[in-house]
Parts: sequence; C-alpha cells; structure tokens
Amino acid sequence: MGTITVEGKEYEVDEEGYLVNLSEWIPAMADIMAKDEDCELTDAHWEVLNFLREYYEEYQIAPAVRVLTKAIGKKLGKEKGNSKYLYELFPYGPGKQACKYAGLPKPTGCV
Repeated sequence: MGTITVEGKEYEVDEEGYLVNLSEWIPAMADIMAKDEDCELTDAHWEVLNFLREYYEEYQIAPAVRVLTKAIGKKLGKEKGNSKYLYELFPYGPGKQACKYAGLPKPTGCV
C-alpha cells in the first residue's frame, strides 16, 4: 500500500493507486493522479468523472467499459458514448483510469 499527498494531507492508496477509503475523495486527487500519468484534466474528463461518481452513488458499483460506454451515451449523447472518445480521454482504459481518478474502486472485469 502507498499514499498520495493532496493539499498537504496523505491518503492511502492500494498497489495500483486506487483510493482505499472512497469517502475521503476530493476533486484535487484526480488532478494529482492525472498529473502523475502525464494527463491534464479538461472539462471533458470531468464530465466523465462526475458521471462515474453519480453512477457509483446510485448503483454502488464501478461500471465496466461496455456498461460505461452505453450509460454515457444515454446521458451525454452518442458522440460521447463510444469507446473511441473515451479512450482518447483515458488512454489507459476509460474504466480503470477514470474510476481511479474519480476515487472509485477498480471496475469489475478489469485486469
């Protein structure tokens, strides 16, 4: 287990960098995690991250990529609900990378 330092406070993360205590998530964590992976978060990224947090709050599960793609398409439109768009935003995998930044557990089915 490791830690991530955000705004002077340390938070515990697992061996893959996912937040251990989901209730401790703050938006600044996403920026720090993204910066560590040479990614700068844009409004488009935040749209997906906020969607994921709402989805998790409602269903208590982080969606796999296929479910994520379909659900985003329904809510945000067909042009955003496709793998190409999501992989452009999150090249390490929209499920894995976006959930990590959003302070959620690794989606089931992700290796």
